[in-house]
This record gives sequence, structure tokens and C-alpha cells, in this order.
Amino acid sequence: MIAKVEITSFTEQDWPDISTIYKEGIDTGLATFETKIPEWDRWNQSHINSCRLKAVINNETVGWAALSPTSSRKVYKGVAEVSIYITSKHRNLGIGRLLLASLIEESEKEGFWTLQAGIFSNNHASIKLHTTLGFRIIGFREKIGKLNNIWYDNTILERRSKKIT
Repeated sequence: MIAKVEITSFTEQDWPDISTIYKEGIDTGLATFETKIPEWDRWNQSHINSCRLKAVINNETVGWAALSPTSSRKVYKGVAEVSIYITSKHRNLGIGRLLLASLIEESEKEGFWTLQAGIFSNNHASIKLHTTLGFRIIGFREKIGKLNNIWYDNTILERRSKKIT
């Protein structure tokens, strides 16, 4: 790590910076099947309010992480899907690890017992990041989606909290 990273919550006021980083992820073709940035209202409705974190270096947002519900059924209220994005000029500096570790901690405070991630199987860096922090590969979905006329597999990972039993 080259500079002090501050991890804090983010709100709608941060959306311009957050969405810019999200767009970088979209442009890589390795991060999501989304092809354009959603409006704040749509993004806000599809993500859990409590676990939205940003990484900041010298007042610049350099990454973000958030959770989405996996189901509206009450029985799955403690299960959520992870999204994490780091701006291209700050990748491979340990920011993703710090941000994901903070998200895990925050999720456990909020009562989440399982986090899951569906990651493009060729996104080796993201898979490694997740497994380093206790996620385990539970399988993959072959040719689950097509992006720019190319089929992609998703590696499915999950992390079960040891604090919430």
C-alpha cells in the first residue's frame, strides 16, 4: 500500500465517483454483464442500504464495495452478493483486500451470515482476492451469459461467517 486508505460508507452524493469506477469495471469486460451505468435510483433499489463502502486516498474515491440481496424471501435475509470495484490506477495495491475485509466485517455487524460472489472465471485477480479472504469456490456456471457476442463462465464463491452461527 502506498498511501493511507480510508474506508467509509457512501451515499447518493458519492454516486458520480462510484459510477465512474463502475464504468471502468464495465469497460474491462471482466467485471459484470452490465453494459452501461444504471441511474442512481435503480442502483440504489437493487443494493442493500447498510453495506456500501468506499475506499478513499487523499480525498479521492479509488474503489467501492456493496451488497445486493440474493432473494426477497425472509429465510435468505442473511445472504447477500458482493460487488467490488477498484479504479484502474489503484489496482494491485492491496486496496481491494482492505475494502473486501471491511465489507465482510460490516456485513457481519449487520447480521449477514453468507456472502456470495459470481465472478467471471477469467477474472483471476478477483477470484484470488475473494479466496484469500475466506471465500471458497463452490462451482461454476458454464456459459451463463453472453457479452459482446462472447459466452462467459462464472465461478461461484461463498463465505460463511464464523461469527454468526
